[in-house]
Amino acid sequence: MKLQDLDHWFRELLDPDALASVDDSLNGIQVGRSGGDISKVAFAVDASLETIRRAAEAGAQVLFVHHGLFWGKPVRIEGFMRDRIKLLLDADLALWACHLPLDRHPEVGNNAVLAGLLGLSDREAFGAYHGVKIGYRGSFPQPVSLEEVIARILPDLSRPGCIIASGPAALRTAAVVSGGAAFEVGQAIAEGIDLYVTGEPSHSVYGMVVESRTTFLSAGHYATEVHGPKAVAALLSSQTALGTVFIDVPTGL
Repeated sequence: MKLQDLDHWFRELLDPDALASVDDSLNGIQVGRSGGDISKVAFAVDASLETIRRAAEAGAQVLFVHHGLFWGKPVRIEGFMRDRIKLLLDADLALWACHLPLDRHPEVGNNAVLAGLLGLSDREAFGAYHGVKIGYRGSFPQPVSLEEVIARILPDLSRPGCIIASGPAALRTAAVVSGGAAFEVGQAIAEGIDLYVTGEPSHSVYGMVVESRTTFLSAGHYATEVHGPKAVAALLSSQTALGTVFIDVPTGL
């Protein structure tokens, strides 16, 4: 498979141009390669120097990430940015990025997978960002405790970055928007949802969460956005002859 063929496969799946007007990320190919066949694709959350190095060491020709290098404005190619791009070019490793389209995809998206891990039924789109809903809300078939929720979405037994347990002990409804979406808890409150799950907390939402008797859970930006890249990797592996590898570089944030 050539890079242009893989680019077509990713675009058919994720439709990155659909959110071009609201997503600062330069979705799609961010760094190309010289040519030749592709046999292995690496997947990661972030385009850091470590993920690039490990993808190259794994023998990949393409690195697919959720957080790429370019975000809506020109940047100087110096310092850490120069180091990252130089390593990509030296390894002849292409970089393919997908931000909001990967968050909202109904099957392989970060939020769809999280909703599945939570066990939510009756799912609906949730979490409007510039008019586009990128998360999901739903109901638990049976009421669950907060500890059970944490065990479902953090099976490695790590602890969430922040818990504001102001909601009912038996949680019946939940909404999830991965990453840095603390302020979308206001939409959950407006819809009467018991539990809101995101990646990062914010001091500014504490009062409204407590006073609205909602439970707020920030499970980590990385931890909530590792699922989409893994799901895309699994799908690519099942539908093509390409090898895949996931590069796990957790930030703890």
